[in-house]
Amino acid sequence: MSTRVGGVSPEPLGMNLSFKVGDDPANVVENRKRFIGSLGFVESETAIPHQCHSSNVHIVFKPGEYEACDGLVTQTRGLPLIVTVADCLPVVLYDSAKSVLGLVHAGWRGTAQGIVAETVDIMVKQCGSSTSGMVAYFGPSAGVCCYEVGWDVAEAFSLDQVEQREDRLYLDLKKANRDQLLSTGLSEENIEISAYCTICTPQLFHSHRRDRNKSGRMMAAATLLDHLGV
Repeated sequence: MSTRVGGVSPEPLGMNLSFKVGDDPANVVENRKRFIGSLGFVESETAIPHQCHSSNVHIVFKPGEYEACDGLVTQTRGLPLIVTVADCLPVVLYDSAKSVLGLVHAGWRGTAQGIVAETVDIMVKQCGSSTSGMVAYFGPSAGVCCYEVGWDVAEAFSLDQVEQREDRLYLDLKKANRDQLLSTGLSEENIEISAYCTICTPQLFHSHRRDRNKSGRMMAAATLLDHLGV
């Protein structure tokens, strides 16, 4: 996952990887070149969804841009999957037995619609995966320490996924997605969760909730490597 550090865009954008935040497109091109290049790829070799805060998931076999979805699944080696985030939760799902990889952009809307469970379902039913050996990684995202929401959002989640402190409500986005994965059959020891909160770690991460229209965007990437047998 990228951070806000190392880019050519003027602060506070820094390493901004989105064309949709008012940054100079030439800066974004260079930032993407730096980040994706650091992984050993070029952008034309990647699969990137046009995210829409949905539960839509596509199985992909080749590079390109994929319309109206927030999750990608592949069994194609050497095809990097990428999602864009700035508080939403990036989720990597991997089944080594069948060499199936999933990458999900899980904001509160997609989470409420069950996108990680939908991704697991596609991996199992269409790719032959089993949840018994599947592993998951949750990247940095808005944490329950800072992710204040209104009643309209809180009502989309169970009571134990929302903390009330005085008269304020805080969504535990990571717990909500962990609970979804547990309900599909993943074991808790196979779910690794980053402790980082994007909102309260400004030195490292962009945060739309914190910076609003001054926030850049980061990318999370995952791929099945052609080498090393992984």
